[in-house]
Amino acid sequence: MKFFIDSADIAEIRDLAETGLVDGITTNPSLIAKSGRSFAEVVKEICSIVSGPVSAEVTATDTEGMLAEGRELTKIARNIAVKVPLTRAGLKACRTLRDDGIMVNVTLCFSAAQALLAAKAGASFISPFVGRLDDVGSDGMELIADIMQIYEQYPTIETEVLVASVRHPVHVVEAAKMGAHIVTLPPDVLRKLFNHPLTDKGLAAFLADWQKTGQSIL
Repeated sequence: MKFFIDSADIAEIRDLAETGLVDGITTNPSLIAKSGRSFAEVVKEICSIVSGPVSAEVTATDTEGMLAEGRELTKIARNIAVKVPLTRAGLKACRTLRDDGIMVNVTLCFSAAQALLAAKAGASFISPFVGRLDDVGSDGMELIADIMQIYEQYPTIETEVLVASVRHPVHVVEAAKMGAHIVTLPPDVLRKLFNHPLTDKGLAAFLADWQKTGQSIL
């Protein structure tokens, strides 16, 4: 499974990228707005830190507008993935951009039927929002299972399932068990994956025993 970071915070991205665990980045207008900086400036800096796909979202709602914005976004860096909404206009834009060899992340997916359409449109990535489904009383991980089952029936589908709106480590583990290709994580959720009380307890015991020996490795 590939790990993307869902953030536009340069310091956070740089810190986590240094772990060697980060395969890409997803951003959206809300995350960019929190940075208080120029959109293009932030995205360009992110692309210089992470060599994998960096999703940058269009703001137009019509096909021609999305195409114009998407092509402009790809001028920022070679690893840009243009992010479009899962609407009729968005899927039309997706098809055209993919025909031009541009990576496309189709976002705001909330049903398996939508995911099937995105794959038909040639999406590089489909982003189902599991946390938002949980928020309204649905089972977000059930959607991931459905999409994976559908995609596995058709070997010609190259669209990768990018699990989004992740709220906690359980989402990550469940998505991995289902074989989802990618999960995009807020920085705090990725950091939680490191933690387990027994790891901390075991390390403390090892260090205490080592200290009693009075030895040093260096």
